[in-house]
Amino acid sequence: MRPTAVLPSLLATALAASALTACGGSGSDPDTVKVSFKQSTDNSIHVMDDYLADMKKQFEKANPGKKVELVPIKAPDSEYYTKLQQMLRSAKTAPDLVYEDTFLINSDITSGYLKPLDAYLAKWPDWNRFIDTAKAAAKAEDGKTYGVPDGTDTRGLWYDKGIFAKAGLPADWQPKTWDEVLDAARTIKRRVPDVTPLNVYTGKPAGEAAAMQGFEMLLYGTEDRLYDDAAKKWIAGSQGFEDALSFVETVYREKLGPDVSTALDPNIQTIVRGDLLPKGKLGINLDGSWLPQDWLPGSGHEWPEWSSKLGLAYMPTQHGQAPGKVSMSGGWTWAVPAKAANPDLAFEFIRTMQTKANAQKWYIANSGISVREDVAADPAYAKAQPGIKFFTDLVASTHYRPAYPAYPKVSTAIQEAMEGVTTGDTSVEEAARNYDDSLKEATDDQVIEK
Repeated sequence: MRPTAVLPSLLATALAASALTACGGSGSDPDTVKVSFKQSTDNSIHVMDDYLADMKKQFEKANPGKKVELVPIKAPDSEYYTKLQQMLRSAKTAPDLVYEDTFLINSDITSGYLKPLDAYLAKWPDWNRFIDTAKAAAKAEDGKTYGVPDGTDTRGLWYDKGIFAKAGLPADWQPKTWDEVLDAARTIKRRVPDVTPLNVYTGKPAGEAAAMQGFEMLLYGTEDRLYDDAAKKWIAGSQGFEDALSFVETVYREKLGPDVSTALDPNIQTIVRGDLLPKGKLGINLDGSWLPQDWLPGSGHEWPEWSSKLGLAYMPTQHGQAPGKVSMSGGWTWAVPAKAANPDLAFEFIRTMQTKANAQKWYIANSGISVREDVAADPAYAKAQPGIKFFTDLVASTHYRPAYPAYPKVSTAIQEAMEGVTTGDTSVEEAARNYDDSLKEATDDQVIEK
């Protein structure tokens, strides 16, 4: 499908403004938009590269004389964030468009690295197609929006149907409480002893996967949260926090999870997706909607049988209390640096990427979840890949991280608490107290005690 052409009047205005702002970069070309993005460290995975190459081709065809320069940053997540922030500090190195994780976007906003997009969004009809929760993920405390989300994700329980059959567990498994999840893991440990019963990411080496996929999927299934929106303060001393830590402690104390050395391996996510699951070595995995992208043709880890081998269940709340299920959502956004040479041209590239057809193409290629209501309602999207409908339906009961500038430090404190109970070096109570102390320091004591 041919991309929607940029409206002549809007393009003329954008290019005129672009020419005025082009002096921001050292030797910048007013007719070239530089797009920086995270490139996978696995050379066999090139989903983003292929997609952006297609967008570049479409954009240049629709806008004769204009060029797109792709500037990949090949690095793990933590290094990508560091390198990107270094680039954003100077007009000499800042690209025109950057790929920002919602995990860190508010830190970059507070540092003055990003440009508010409200003036562009007000004139872009497609913005009305985006769901409100996704819009909020890129909105700062000043009420302005600094990024356009290119999809979201949700999380749930992946389980191996073959292992479940050997363990005598149902093929259509759906636990109603945390205890039912643990009981299933114990049954697997007892009846299928040569596999890992349950994976919950934990500790500092797993980074945000531990904090979000592991801990927050538990915490948000209790009556407590990380942040009190009404008080505008972080929450310390909650029972839900200790209960979530107790769940993690149980998994590793009872040896229901991977060996601690494996759980704390920085490559644990690759181990789970590339080895344990495809080889039938893991019973239950608390993880995200994006896993199939590693198993699709051309991924380097092809596993065409995954949809018949694995089942999906939502993560239940702690005691089955309403709404009965829980999910966390994150995602990435396209943002324009404050020191971009060609911000207007950059937004026109966003418009190309975010036509309905191109957005749908990206969601499917990336095993992403739609943040556009028109795509979510399209039967072609829902049927494009097994599991898409399951994970899209979880958006209704999902939660987003409190994406304030202190969150990265809060996340690290969560990871440290998890690691302490995983190794057994600290008790749940001690780990929770240490977290409270770290929380007060990370948030300048903007804390409310439960």
